[in-house]
Amino acid sequence: MARVAAVAAALSGLPSTLCTVVVGGDPLASTRAAGTLLPGRRSRPSVAGGVVAHVAVSAGWTALLLAVARRRPLGVAGGLLAGAAIAVLDLELVGRRYPAIRALPRGPQWLDHLAFGAVVGAFSRDSGAAPQGRDRR
Repeated sequence: MARVAAVAAALSGLPSTLCTVVVGGDPLASTRAAGTLLPGRRSRPSVAGGVVAHVAVSAGWTALLLAVARRRPLGVAGGLLAGAAIAVLDLELVGRRYPAIRALPRGPQWLDHLAFGAVVGAFSRDSGAAPQGRDRR
């Protein structure tokens, strides 16, 4: 699980980072914004806090998706759907209450969430998931 979470967390930031660099923005803005999710840091964004928050959130979502995948592997398509659902929760429901997250361009952030889901979904085939209808023993 840790390997999948690490790879998904690292790769999922590429879309927004590339978009930000192309338009000449600050590639660490989303990392700092994530730091405001930590208790007591709402108005004090930082890169270090953002890394901690991103790792924790990514690990949590990875654990949940891999638990689902034990019954049925997600694959890339299922991962994309899961990433979209996570984006709704992370960005549109929770994130709108955090000014630093709300200020981020939505499109690139959604792409990050889709990438995260796709990566975890791709790995879910190797996560020990049992083929549907059969128990692993």
